[in-house]
Amino acid sequence: MIEERTDIEMLETKPEQTVAIRTDDHDGHRDPSRRSFLRWFLGIGSVSVAGVLSVPLIRFALDPLMRTTTQTDWSDLGPASDFAEVNVPQKRTISITQMDGWRKVVMEKSIYVVKGNDGVLSVFTATCPHLGCSVKWVDTNNQFKCPCHNGAFSPEGKLISGPPPRDLDTLESRLVDGHLQIRYQSFRQLVKTKEVLA
Repeated sequence: MIEERTDIEMLETKPEQTVAIRTDDHDGHRDPSRRSFLRWFLGIGSVSVAGVLSVPLIRFALDPLMRTTTQTDWSDLGPASDFAEVNVPQKRTISITQMDGWRKVVMEKSIYVVKGNDGVLSVFTATCPHLGCSVKWVDTNNQFKCPCHNGAFSPEGKLISGPPPRDLDTLESRLVDGHLQIRYQSFRQLVKTKEVLA
């Protein structure tokens, strides 16, 4: 019985001896200065590489937050002479590109071109300032009508009746080499004043 206990104790101590031998160098002595140097060298190198690689990722993540507004380009509606004989509002569809956070979004938007009594062209967005439904021109009533809540607007975009809080929103326009161009913008709904959304 006594010999069996001795064998078990010897087997249990063997792995500890093996571990102790692996931490020593060829001569059986420890070299703490070299190991410390390698440990510091690898640590500093890892931190440096991680710092260099994180710069473009941080820049990419913060870029949309650093932009103040989303500016849309001018859209060409064609020669202004095409609207010279306009007696009723003319509907057009344009493609606009906007940056929405990290995404580049291409959308189709409807607008109306109206010639005033003075012959000057004005451009309205077809979005109702109430809840964003698309207004339509109705020849029989000589009005713009919103199909969602029966908002009515005059040919000049003035509010006639219904729940919309303001007139139709006009868009910035200009003439360049005889072509009518507009800059599309989106506006806040359900408010009495025209507020551009960034």
